[in-house]
Amino acid sequence: MLALKRSIPVVVVALSLWMAPAATRADGDHAPIGDAVQTLPIFDAHVHYKEPAWDSYPVDSIIELMDRNGVAMGLVSSTPDEGTIMLWEYAPNRIVPELRPYHGNAGSSNWAKSPGMEAYLANRLEAYPHEGIGEFHIHRLDYNDEALFRNVIAMAKARDIYLHVHSGAEPIRWLYSLDPEAKIIWAHAGLGERASAVYSLMAEFPSLVADTSLREYEILGSGDRLDQEWEKIVLTFQDRLMAGSDTWVNGQWDNYDAIIASNRRWLAKLPRTAAEKLAYKNAERLFDRKISMKLIGTR
Repeated sequence: MLALKRSIPVVVVALSLWMAPAATRADGDHAPIGDAVQTLPIFDAHVHYKEPAWDSYPVDSIIELMDRNGVAMGLVSSTPDEGTIMLWEYAPNRIVPELRPYHGNAGSSNWAKSPGMEAYLANRLEAYPHEGIGEFHIHRLDYNDEALFRNVIAMAKARDIYLHVHSGAEPIRWLYSLDPEAKIIWAHAGLGERASAVYSLMAEFPSLVADTSLREYEILGSGDRLDQEWEKIVLTFQDRLMAGSDTWVNGQWDNYDAIIASNRRWLAKLPRTAAEKLAYKNAERLFDRKISMKLIGTR
């Protein structure tokens, strides 16, 4: 009963914030950045360079795609990790590597139960300068995996790096219950969760960061302004969100121009300050990088 009483203020605060008008709007004295968004560098916060892409899209072609779209830098994880390392070795100034657990027979549905997973992660983290563990999936919360996740969190904390988690809201709450100081990027801002649930979780955990990959059309909406609910999320949590693409299949690389263009379309409806944060400035702070258009055409 005590735990329930303690949770009530968090829920009340989240709901009251959700119902309140947004403090900043993309109009009036906060005019949208508009066409000037094209001059902003993009930090793509959700990139995969998976094995099926290696032949169709050699490493030089990936950097060329980034250049063509003003993507100055990307947060990259791959199945297997060798893809990330190939891309990072080719263009170390453009790639922020993170370690995806998937390799061999370990995939999104069974990686947490794969034999030798902790040793695999520890060895790869020792060998390469990964700045995150993930993106990994928690399709269904299994409390029997607690020991593994405690160790994964400990590995990340020891290196002061992020967990990049694809899940619903409850696994994020569970991870924070294991360690409130864990650094978490919520992949796709909780793809599948309603906007109100995204808002509530971001309000509940002030350190939670999210990427918006695969959410671009939901955010964009159908009118002259952003979708009302997503506009509230984006403006309220503008210091903790990053745009992304999610190149999880080759079709996403085929459509990379259109994906980045769709991100620029919704960023264009934000005030310049917010647009810059989501495009690249939040990533500058979170990953201690200097990001600018000067990186285009470099490696």
